[in-house]
This record gives sequence, structure tokens and C-alpha cells, in this order.
Amino acid sequence: MQPDIKWLDDPQVFRVGQLPAHSDHKIYGSVEEMERRESSLYQSLNGMWQFAWSVNPKSRPADFYREDYNMEGFGEIKVPCHIEIAGYDKIHYINTMYPWEGQVYRRPAYALGEDRKEEGSFSEAAYNPVGSYRRTFDLEEGLKGRRVCICFEGVEQAAYVWLNGQFVGYAEDTFTPSEFDLTPYIREKGNVLAVEVYKNSTAAYLEDQDFFRFSGIFRNVTLYAKPKLHVEDLWVKPVLSEDLKKGYVNVQVKLSAEGAEDLQAQTAPEPLQLAGAVKITLQDQDGQVIGEKTVAAASMVQAVFDEIEDPVLWENRNPYLYRLTVVLEDEQGEVTEAVPCEAGFRRIELRDKVIFFNGKRLIINGVNRHEWNAENGRCITMQDMEWDIECFKRNHINSVRTCHYPDQIAWYDLCDQNGIYVMSETNLESHGSWQKVFTEPSWNVPGSLPQWKEAVVDRARSNFETFKNHPSILFWSLGNESFVGDDIAAMQRLFKEKDDTRLVHYEGVIYDRAYEDVVSDVESRMYAKPEDIAAYLENKPKKPFILCEYMHDMGNSLGGMKSYIDLLDRFEMYQGGYIWDYIDQALYVTDPVTGKKVLRYGGDFDDRASDYEFSGNGIVFADRTEKPAIQEVRYYYGLYE
Repeated sequence: MQPDIKWLDDPQVFRVGQLPAHSDHKIYGSVEEMERRESSLYQSLNGMWQFAWSVNPKSRPADFYREDYNMEGFGEIKVPCHIEIAGYDKIHYINTMYPWEGQVYRRPAYALGEDRKEEGSFSEAAYNPVGSYRRTFDLEEGLKGRRVCICFEGVEQAAYVWLNGQFVGYAEDTFTPSEFDLTPYIREKGNVLAVEVYKNSTAAYLEDQDFFRFSGIFRNVTLYAKPKLHVEDLWVKPVLSEDLKKGYVNVQVKLSAEGAEDLQAQTAPEPLQLAGAVKITLQDQDGQVIGEKTVAAASMVQAVFDEIEDPVLWENRNPYLYRLTVVLEDEQGEVTEAVPCEAGFRRIELRDKVIFFNGKRLIINGVNRHEWNAENGRCITMQDMEWDIECFKRNHINSVRTCHYPDQIAWYDLCDQNGIYVMSETNLESHGSWQKVFTEPSWNVPGSLPQWKEAVVDRARSNFETFKNHPSILFWSLGNESFVGDDIAAMQRLFKEKDDTRLVHYEGVIYDRAYEDVVSDVESRMYAKPEDIAAYLENKPKKPFILCEYMHDMGNSLGGMKSYIDLLDRFEMYQGGYIWDYIDQALYVTDPVTGKKVLRYGGDFDDRASDYEFSGNGIVFADRTEKPAIQEVRYYYGLYE
């Protein structure tokens, strides 16, 4: 397989050589490692990499992946980090338009007809910066002699990967993990890893979120080893009876075995038997064993823990988590791998056009949250996330919409542990297309274009498969401000076919009611006036109402919140909403006059076109200082905690 730079121009090519998306479970080499939470099966590749920046594909060092390439002229860059934060390229904030508008003519591929492939849009662009990353590494002891894979948790926006001069694969979806099997090319010492990152590809049409436009490897890069018997995927599905008095846990474990990797893609009607055994244990929070099952290893293993009497329910005020462990043993009874997973019993359902959670009407005291750090942009730390959780709790915020992309995996763990209800958004926003649709329908991307369908369905699939085990997720969201069409409906079908324990959300359907019954379980709107919400709920409403964005907190705002909160008592079908938004997007710079570090917003970096201070809508400043407006949030959300 040879890489092709023309993939940048083709929406039908978005993953090449990638492993299928799977659950975000952690793996350990033994039960003792699992208990210590120290795994010998991982090796971080974070740190300093060799790096060269090029303004466009034509000027890039195209052969830098070769082992014998002369690296003279390359500098260094930290991984993870945005290329722009590291001092290369320009910092640019823009909201509703594509970043090239007003400078370069572009139309989405196939939007003007099947013969309009728009080849060269990105692969031959005069401005499409390329980051050429390279580093060498030796395998650590725990990875030697095993199948070795690599996980890129976040690369913006299109990436080609080589190992030891051999092409490994290609990835586009910026905010979900991209994984590749390195086993055919890996060696114990002197490995040369090369990653070529392009700022723009056809994925840019699907990632036009309201944020600073960065590029590069901005989340963790990690090697992991698969033992000879390995958990490829895990789905732990707790189910509650209607009266909430009994619980059931359905467990599905997908295995692979050394020397039988093709089982991962096998489509045999019956699971294929493997040598070894699978021990599955369910415990409560105190370590009391509720159930144990041992079954023979197979490519797919299923187990059911049934009729658990009076399970403790997971909810905001009491995020009670049960612990399930999967331990794999080989034919000699030796442990090859141990996998933990936390599970919570909760029930979300639509009943009489009202959303009920654990038998009670759900009230959302929510915020939209971009990942943000004033020093490092969307490259955030665990300390940032922990601070955000504490801010949520002290201000009675019980729900978060991951606007408008999947977050770091650790964020979902924190929401599980702290009872934060998650609307898990798929990485999709085509705002620069959406705002033109009303005057020029051909701009509807992805719309109903068949050439774009698989790209967006794959993004939905990655969202689901990665995060499916998190009890905190109550809603799958199809994305944001991307109008509507057959491709969006196909995303909804995927979630419905995969998961009957959660609801599906999408706001854009309000612009084309023909899709009303096949896209979203809720009536979702942005910035609707209180009287407009009342008018909907008083006029034979079909669905419960959620404000996916409201109270736009820009400047000295958030007044009038009472008028929305009052609706909660008037209408049972009004379920609350998500404030836009949680944190300002602003970056620290050193002021040239005072020499002090100050926060700078959009437009302060000579970035044109820009939406300027529109990057500052948060109830907390970019440095995580609470704004006065958060007092309003604390008071009114506290009324319906």
C-alpha cells in the first residue's frame, strides 16, 4: 500500500490502515498491575520530536520518513502541542466561516455534481501547512516480543504515518483515537516513526467548529502491546427493570489471539474458539463480589449477570459505580491480561413525551464545554479537567455537552465518577456550509451526498464504540450546525441500531421537518426565546424540549436567566438546557508594552478574517477565574439541583 496525497481532496478516503474503533478500556499485564494501576503494556511517545514546518504540500520534505533521510534543518517540537502554539504558522480564530473564505475559492467535492471532484483543493493548495514529525524509540521491556500498536488520541487534521520507512496508514477524524498495528514493521531498538500532518483536508468541511484553528499532534501518543490473548473490545451494558428494583449486566468481550489476528475481522456465524479462559467478575463499590463467571476463550464471549436485587443507582448526587473485571488466562492458566471497567445502573427513557432518568423527570442544568487551556489551547491537562469538575459541582452544573467533538478519554471517566450527565457529541460541524444553504442548497454538506455519507457515519461509529461503556453518557449527539439530510439520518440509525439505552440528539432538524422523526429524539433549539419555547409546548408538541445552547454568556451577560428557569415549573416537557458556554477561548501572550502576561482573544493575533472577541463566551475566563455571571448560574441551577 502506497500513500496518496490526493486523499486530502477525497471525502471518501478518511481512514486507511486503521484498526477499528473500540472501547476505551485499559489493559494490564497482570491482576497485580491492575490493582496498582500501573501497566507494563503501555509506552508513551510524548516528549520532544524532530520537526519541520512547511507552508504547503509542495514545499514539504516528502521523503523525510525514510530511515536514511538527512535530518539537517529539522528543529524540535513538543508532543502533544499545537503547531501554532509552538511558534509555527499563525494563530487564527474564526467562528461561522471556513478559514480560507475571502482568500481562496473552494467548493466541497461532489457538491456541484458527481463529476466535480475538486481535485487539488488541498493537495495542491498554496497555503495548507504541513508538519513533518519524526522520532526514534526503543521498545520498553513489557512490549518486546508482542503485537505492538500505536494510538494517536488526537491529531489535527489529516495524518500519514510511517514506521521504519514503511507506510502504515492515514487518518482524518481529529478528536477520536486513531490506531495502527505496527507489528509487521516494529523492532526492539532503533525504530523510526514519521508522521506527516496536514492542517486542512476534506475533513475541514466537517470540522468548522467555533474555535481557534490549530493543527498538529495535540493529544497523547502511546504504544501498547497486545498479549497473546487480548481484549479487543468490551461492552458492559447494565440494564434496569422498569421498576428500578432489579439489575442485569450484559457483557460482550471481543478477543484476539497471537497468530490469529484475522479473527478481528472474522464474520463466521459462530464465535471461533481460542486456547484459554475468560474470568469475569462483578463487584460492588466495597469490593463485595456479586457474581463470577468463567467461560472458554473465543473470538466473542458473552456473559449475563442477572437479577441483581436493588442495585444502587448511578445519578448526579450519588454516582455509584460497580466494578467489572475481565481476566484472560492462557491454556496453562497463566494470566495474560487484566481489564477493569466501571459500570453504573441508570435508566433513561422517553415516557409520555417526557425524558425520565431513574424514574424521575430529567432536568438539565448544563453547559457547553470546549476543551481549553490559556497556555496550551485545546491541549489540556488532567488538572484542568479536575478543576472543571469541581467548578461544575460547586455551581450546581449537572450536565455537559462536549461541544462540538469528543473530548479526552479522561474527561468521561471524571464524569462517571462525579455524576455529570454527558451529551456526547460527534465530531461534526459544517457551519461554513450550513449558513449558505438557505440561499444556495448545493452547499448542504454532508447533506444527502453519498460521497460524504461514510465519513460522517464513521465519526458517529467512533464516538459510540470508544465511549459506549460510560454511564455518564445519556445522549449521543450527531454534531452541531450541519443542517440536515440523509447522511445525518444515517448517523442516527447507527446509534439506534447499536444502543437502546440512550437517546439521540440533533438540533439542525428544525430547519427541515421532513427529517423530524428520523434524526432526533428531542426538540432541540438554540437561543429560542422563552415565549417561543412556551408556544411550542402549548401547541401539540411531539417531543420534549431541550435548549442545546442558550444564555450566550458574552461580556457582562447572563441576565434574564430566570425567564428560562421559570419554564421548568410550567412545562413538564421542558427539560432545561446548556449554557453557551463554559470557558473563554483566549491565549496568554506577553504584552510588548508592560511585559506582563495578558489574555488575548480572536483578532488579537492579526488573524483575518476573524470573529474577534466572540471567542469569549464563558462563565469562566480562559485562566479559569470565575466570572461574576457564574453567580447567576449557581443560584438558578441550585433551585433544581
